[in-house]
Amino acid sequence: MKKTIFIALLMIFTLGATTTFASKADLKSTTPVATENKLSTEELSKMKNRVEEIRTIDKSDMTVSEKRELRKESKGIKENVRKSGGVIYIGGTTLLLIIIIILLV
Repeated sequence: MKKTIFIALLMIFTLGATTTFASKADLKSTTPVATENKLSTEELSKMKNRVEEIRTIDKSDMTVSEKRELRKESKGIKENVRKSGGVIYIGGTTLLLIIIIILLV
């Protein structure tokens, strides 16, 4: 009985160690990147107004290339607004670990 438990624990720790060393940590950046392109409220309001203009334009008379340009422009505006939002995204595993640590402390 002790032997099977020992073997099972040994296998679990061995498999966990191989996945730990398999990650390519040298390719990851360890320094956090600071985003300095914060948009002012004036710029945000201009972008929101432009998006509203794009939405209200009658697109039935436009060609496919003109519609494509409008889509690209609106996607670019949305990406700029999202980047300057200052939101922190937490993955599911990270959230689970944070909850476990809070419960243990």
